[in-house]
Amino acid sequence: MDTQSPWLDDDQQDLWQALLTIVIALPAALDRQLQRTSSISNFEYGVLARLSMADKCTMRLSDLARDCDSTQPRLSKLMDRFEARGWVARRPDPEDGRYTLATLTESARQKLADAAPEHVAQVKRLVFDPLTATQRRHLEPALTRIATTVRQELDR
Repeated sequence: MDTQSPWLDDDQQDLWQALLTIVIALPAALDRQLQRTSSISNFEYGVLARLSMADKCTMRLSDLARDCDSTQPRLSKLMDRFEARGWVARRPDPEDGRYTLATLTESARQKLADAAPEHVAQVKRLVFDPLTATQRRHLEPALTRIATTVRQELDR
C-alpha cells in the first residue's frame, strides 16, 4: 500500500475516474435499455440470469444474494416481487430447512429469453466492442483481482 501520499497520482486518478464511469454509468445505461425493451432493471435481469444458469434453475437465496452482489434483504424484497409476478417459487431447502430455495418458473425463463438478445447486444456494444482481443485478455484478470478484493472487504 502506498503510504507516501494520501492523494492519487495522475495515472491513478485517470484510471479511478474511468472506473467510476463504468461503475456508475454502465449499470444506468443497461437499466435504461432493459426498462425500455423489457420493463425490468439490470439487477432484476442479473438475478433471473443467475437463477437460469443454476442446476434446475434453483438456488439457495443466500447463495443467490452472494453471487449477485446483493444483500439478503434486498434480494428478499425482489423475490417477493418476482413471486407476485409468477417468476419464482420459494420453498424450504429439503437438505437444510434453515435455507430457502428459489426456483425460476417457465414464465420467468421466457421473460429472460425475450430480454436477452437486446441486452446481450447492448453489453457487447458498450463493453466488448470498444476493446481489442488483447485488451479483453488483460482486463479480465485485473477486474477479477479488484472484484476479489472488494468481496473480501465486504465479507469482513
